Amino acid sequence: MNNRAAIYARVSTSDQSCERQVAELTAFAERGGYDVVGMFKETASGASANRAARNQILNLAQARHIDAILVSELSRWGRSTQDLLDTLNRLAGWKVSVVAMNGMTFELDTPHGRMMATMLAGIAQFERDLLSERVKSGLAAARARGKKLGRQPGQRPKSDKLAPKVLQAVQDGKSYRWIARDLGISKNTVTDIVIACPVQSVSYPAARKKL
Repeated sequence: MNNRAAIYARVSTSDQSCERQVAELTAFAERGGYDVVGMFKETASGASANRAARNQILNLAQARHIDAILVSELSRWGRSTQDLLDTLNRLAGWKVSVVAMNGMTFELDTPHGRMMATMLAGIAQFERDLLSERVKSGLAAARARGKKLGRQPGQRPKSDKLAPKVLQAVQDGKSYRWIARDLGISKNTVTDIVIACPVQSVSYPAARKKL
């Protein structure tokens, strides 16, 4: 059995410390017989897409330099249910597992791992459907109150110019955060563009925000 592992510890704010996680994960690695080839720490909110240390671990996994990633709990690794599922699938392709200190191991090439992936996919779809329903309900309620949604063309030339690209990206299933980063605008601007367009122009199961 290959046991090369990377330890990943994360805290959300600068007034917190990774040291407790590191100490516990180091002891956990010793008990499990893992050969720790790297220890990665960072401070980032759970929803942040900018995680340099996590990206370094993914690079190690892709290069086949590790066999497992040790975390104190899955919420330290995944930014959302969908993000967790996406990264697990990528890691599975590189034969790398994610091992939480509570004893939960995700290896998608095993029956148990595939079962967990199916459960995660169901939860992620539920989250998307719930958000979609909230968006549609909010728009319907606003229209019922006679509220005019969106802006008139010309009030925000850049937003109006980018609207077709934003809507196409939403239709393609891209997250608001991804679209904002790709087009160089704020996530709020992406949201405004989606709300401003007619309901029938957007496939709402795809028009979602990923945390």
